[in-house]
Amino acid sequence: MKRKLISLFGACLMLTAALVTGVSAEEKTTKEEAAKEETVKEESVKEDTATEDAAGELQKVTLNEVAHSIFYAPQYAAIELGYFEEEGIDLELVTGFGADKVMTALISKEADIGFMGSEASIYTYSGGAADAPVNFAQLTQRAGNFLVAREELSDFAWKDLIGREVLGGRKGGMPEMVFEYILRQNGIDPSEVDIDQSIDFGSTAAAFSGGKGEFTVEFEPSATTLEQEGVGYVVASLGIDSGYVPYTAYCTRSGYLEEHPELIQGFTNALQKGMDYVNAHTPEEIAEVIAPQFKETDFDTLTTIVTRYYEQDTWKENLIFEQESFELLQDILVEAGELEERVPYEALVTTEFAKKAAEK
Repeated sequence: MKRKLISLFGACLMLTAALVTGVSAEEKTTKEEAAKEETVKEESVKEDTATEDAAGELQKVTLNEVAHSIFYAPQYAAIELGYFEEEGIDLELVTGFGADKVMTALISKEADIGFMGSEASIYTYSGGAADAPVNFAQLTQRAGNFLVAREELSDFAWKDLIGREVLGGRKGGMPEMVFEYILRQNGIDPSEVDIDQSIDFGSTAAAFSGGKGEFTVEFEPSATTLEQEGVGYVVASLGIDSGYVPYTAYCTRSGYLEEHPELIQGFTNALQKGMDYVNAHTPEEIAEVIAPQFKETDFDTLTTIVTRYYEQDTWKENLIFEQESFELLQDILVEAGELEERVPYEALVTTEFAKKAAEK
């Protein structure tokens, strides 16, 4: 009887131990699973936070450009190759379609940086603007437009324009002033040429195709498109015949420059990288990189246009806006009758950021 009771007691102990062991194992498994889930959650939170931190490092900058043109290839190379992101910048690109519109967006603070002919900043300063724009980087050193004739002229000379109708640019804008500058350089008074300045920017090619004018001054891709359509023929490059001219530059409000010097430096660094790229690669390679910016232009045409700009030494090696270039720009403005009193170089140009970018 005792043996039976002992056996029964022992069985109970074993069963209890088994139950306890089973519960403990089950609790252990549950705890381990809970711990794993918590670890996964923590890692997920860390990843999300890291993503948010990375995104937070990029600062939004709105750039308003005067036109979306292959002429500005270094800028688009910098965008497509991710150079702005490398400098911590989330760039928003807006096309203003005219220097006056870009300057309006800049002054009204709709844009942080404006990209246009520097004559606009001179006009604004001369007008007494309180927060005058300051030029901090020069991109192009030649004019980017071409003279297109209705007929093919293998022996074209600028004197051929005397008494002829030419579709020019907006009065006071760089395209028109450089055109008049070339005429004067060739001993021609602009009044001897019938220059039509009434057509809006970007509409001259369509007007020329429609039969208006004997010549037209066109940027790319309009010049090449007119040739491809058999409507016109490029007979001269304003970029070559005008020589080195500070055609386009980047500027920002003086107040913005003082508040965000590191951002402006990063922006300039990215542009310099884009400039370095185009100066170290072939037109075909450049065209391939910037192609996403010009989806409406087939690759062969894009390459042809890049080659034209490449061969005429359009882009500077650095972004430094030299005083000599600024004074030449004012000479052009004075000759065009658009500037009565010259403005000080130091008031409208800073080379600090471009010089630092060139040293990297």
